[in-house]
Amino acid sequence: MLVMVWSGLLIYWANDVYKIGWGDTTLVKFFPKSFYQALNVPFKLSQGMAFHFLFMWLFFINGLLYVLYTFFSGEWRLLIPEKKSFKEAWQVVLHDLHLKRGLPPQEKYNAAQRVAYSAIIVMGLGSLLTGLAIYKPVQFSFICAICGGYEFARILHFSLTIGYVLFFLLHIVQVALAGWNNFRAMVTGLEVIKDAAPATVITAVKEQFTIESTKNEGKVEDKETTTNETEK
Repeated sequence: MLVMVWSGLLIYWANDVYKIGWGDTTLVKFFPKSFYQALNVPFKLSQGMAFHFLFMWLFFINGLLYVLYTFFSGEWRLLIPEKKSFKEAWQVVLHDLHLKRGLPPQEKYNAAQRVAYSAIIVMGLGSLLTGLAIYKPVQFSFICAICGGYEFARILHFSLTIGYVLFFLLHIVQVALAGWNNFRAMVTGLEVIKDAAPATVITAVKEQFTIESTKNEGKVEDKETTTNETEK
């Protein structure tokens, strides 16, 4: 994804037409001239296209494998939003903003995660379709028409990229706030769990040893008492 965003920027910088505003008024210009001058941005359109069109296959294969795994493993049951998910997702957001104390019932994924993780899959499909519409607007004219034409497909593709970046940043912050172990587990795929078994085993052994010692002492005392009585 990092390479896709970087190479996509190289392509966009060759024709940076997007802004937020109306008429001749511009509120936000994506990458103004001062940005290019300050960072001495290289305009390498061909390099950006080469990397973008290569890594789009990895992006597609990775997404396809993830969807197939989710389907065949049954994980989709935990990911697909339910009827109450959107309402509960708002409650989770309010809780994370410290505007509400209580949380709705939590499963493996809470309602906000269900909505977000399902949305990111839909966004991935949208990026794939709009990317094909931009890449080959003549060959994939049907897809281009579905996306609203070349210009609108490019706007959607650009907007989805912004959505990915925001999702990534928010996701990293949320995981970091949940604890270092969660962040490490997300990056490495391994979760470190403190094993309390050794201490428990040692305690159990000590207790068993104490019990056995007490029994043995009792047997010795009984034996000595029996011996003394026999001698008498």
